[in-house]
Amino acid sequence: MAPITYRPFVPADLPHIRDIDRSERIGVIYIQHGTRLEERHGNFDSPNWRTEGDGEHTYAGQQAHIEELLGSGGIALGAFDGDRLAGIIVLVQHLRPGIAQLAHLQVSNGYRARGIGKRLSEDLDRIAREGGDTEIVVSATPSQNTVRFYMGRGYQPMAEPFPELFALEPEDIHLHKKL
Repeated sequence: MAPITYRPFVPADLPHIRDIDRSERIGVIYIQHGTRLEERHGNFDSPNWRTEGDGEHTYAGQQAHIEELLGSGGIALGAFDGDRLAGIIVLVQHLRPGIAQLAHLQVSNGYRARGIGKRLSEDLDRIAREGGDTEIVVSATPSQNTVRFYMGRGYQPMAEPFPELFALEPEDIHLHKKL
C-alpha cells in the first residue's frame, strides 16, 4: 500500500470530490443544549452522496460547496492515496477577528481511523495560527464518531453558537477550541 500524501487541494482537484465515500453506520447522535450534549440512540446511518442532481447531498453539491469556499479565499488540504482523494479539509481564516472556521472535513469510508483526519486537522490548526487566528470553530455532524473526533482534538461545545453558522446547520454540534 502506497503512503498517503498530503498537499494543498486546488481547484483542479475538484473532480476528486467524487472519490469520497461519506457513508457511515451511526448508532448514536448528539443533541446540543448549550455546552451539554444529549445522546440519542437509533439507526441514523448516513448514505453516500447521490450521483445525480445538484442538491446538498449530491457529489455536484459538495463540489460546488468546496469550489465556493476556495473561491472566497478558503484554504484546502487533501490527503491522497495515489490519485484517489482519501480526505479533505477546508479552513476559512478570520471568520471573525482572530477566529477561523474549519468549514469542511471529510475522510472517505475505508480510510477512517488511520490518522488522516488527525493529520489534516493538525495541519489546518498550524495554518490558522500562522495566519493570526487564536481560536477555531466547527459545525460538526452530530454523529458520535464525528463529535468524539473533534473533542479528542481539543474542541468543546459552544455555549452560544455563532448565529450565522447555527442558521446554516441547526442540528449540528457547534464546537470551538483555542489554538
